[in-house]
Amino acid sequence: MTAKGFAKGLANYGDAEFSLFLRKAFVKGAGYSRAALDRPVIGVVNTGSAYNPCHGNMVPLIEAVKRGIFMGGGLPMEFPTISIGETFANPTSMYLRNLMAMDTEEMIHAQPMDAVVLIGGCDKTVPAQVMGAISAGVPAVQLVTGPMLTGSHGGERVGACTDCRRYWGRHRAGEIDAAGIEAVNDRLVASVGSCGVMGTASTMACIVEALGLAVSGSATPPAVTADRMRAAEQSGLCAIGVAHAGLTPQAMLTADSIRNALRVLLAIGGSTNGIVHLTAIAGRLGLPVHLAELDRMGRETPVLIDLKPSGQHYMEDFHRAGGLPTLLRELKPLLHLDAMTVTGRTLGEEIDAAGPGFPQDVVRPFGAPIFPEGGIAVLRGNLAPGGAIIKQSAASPDMMEHEGRAVVFDGLEDLAARIDAEDLDVGPSDVLVLKNIGPTGGPGMPEAGYIPIPKKLARAGVRDMVRLSDGRMSGTAAGTIILHITPEAAIGGPLAFVENGDRIRLSVGNRGLDLLVDEAELRRRAEAAPRRRPTADRGYRKLFLDSVLQADQGVDFDFLRGKEADAAGAG
Repeated sequence: MTAKGFAKGLANYGDAEFSLFLRKAFVKGAGYSRAALDRPVIGVVNTGSAYNPCHGNMVPLIEAVKRGIFMGGGLPMEFPTISIGETFANPTSMYLRNLMAMDTEEMIHAQPMDAVVLIGGCDKTVPAQVMGAISAGVPAVQLVTGPMLTGSHGGERVGACTDCRRYWGRHRAGEIDAAGIEAVNDRLVASVGSCGVMGTASTMACIVEALGLAVSGSATPPAVTADRMRAAEQSGLCAIGVAHAGLTPQAMLTADSIRNALRVLLAIGGSTNGIVHLTAIAGRLGLPVHLAELDRMGRETPVLIDLKPSGQHYMEDFHRAGGLPTLLRELKPLLHLDAMTVTGRTLGEEIDAAGPGFPQDVVRPFGAPIFPEGGIAVLRGNLAPGGAIIKQSAASPDMMEHEGRAVVFDGLEDLAARIDAEDLDVGPSDVLVLKNIGPTGGPGMPEAGYIPIPKKLARAGVRDMVRLSDGRMSGTAAGTIILHITPEAAIGGPLAFVENGDRIRLSVGNRGLDLLVDEAELRRRAEAAPRRRPTADRGYRKLFLDSVLQADQGVDFDFLRGKEADAAGAG
């Protein structure tokens, strides 16, 4: 018989009965009665941190989750794990995602629980929690902290973080002075919560709901609303159901679940980070995500949500429009409706239970999209033999077919030193190239792919250029930006050997990204300057650099992926 509750995962003293006796004695010391200890035990992950304003509503969320658990007859046990705040994590939050996933997995393993409620919101937190829970093999329910509210500045509605980038671009162009940009800074973030646009946090919130790991309608309620607290209560109650059913993520999630999430990623104009995280999540299940399949799906899945950075609205508008169920109704013909969810109902049943739609202007009808294809397109060519991606729904239409001269930066220090130099040889039609910011080169693949427009061009009115790198960019950013070039420069990918003045051709229509240099010359350059994989002497940095995979495999650690995914590769 499988152990349950406090009898699970006993500390090893060589006497199992004594281990349970000792455990109960200590937990009773915290005031628990015998009757309380007989209930299903539900872990509640606390990722609150003063360094993470995205999780600033953690205390009331935990209380609401506990209420739901008590209502269902369970016993909540709150415990902490690592918290990753996007704007506070050095060198980048992505560097710490796998560490948080390991922390989550090990704490679920180490402590007795029949199910777990994972509470997180900031970009890398949610994928880390899902990855860890999959590997831990315990029934799990994901609850996101929710998006922030919008603010206003000078009569204009504003919100983080697309508007952060828009105003900063104007400041770099000399349109807003130091006092003006400081005034904007006071207004951009009106409450706690994750970014209020379709950035990575909101993308992952939609993805986990589409996967069925979160209760229906829970992706969109703002962080400080009653709807968010009710979603938390429902998540706690739902955790009792998955505990009784023994419904683990491995038992629930299938290849069709992953395909549903990919459809949603494409249709929301979601963050390019979403494909990296979803690939890592699928990899933990032993399921490969093929970039070629993603691109095929993108050809038939239009962007339907009019949200920044691809559109005009904010997450609170999406919530008022009915949240993710409104989108799922439009996507119904493309979805696998028999995929299971943590409620015990199928995705199709959840869509039906959400009721009929109503007039709104945030989610477009399938036949009247804001962009005719999916938000993300996959590119290949001699510059990206393993693939690269572009958020085509947020790119400049007149730059989707482009050929230009490379202006190359060898890394972040080189970029910082030269990008705003008055003598930089650069023009509006050039292609900005940034190397060595991939998984090992960063390390951690920082969100530096949103290369700033050189100041002298910004002052002249240039607002976009073709930019490419082996790194990432924030989901809140827009522009004609090619990302995740694989293999990365630091391990000897072709990007490493691009030189100033080389011609680069981008064709989003043909899904091409090519360096117009012959193969013999590229071989000569590679032989003249061979690359060795970066490494470190000690600690987590050594583990990361020795074990991290490329973007097309989710930037997970090689020893954490499911075996079938390893065998299949990324494709």
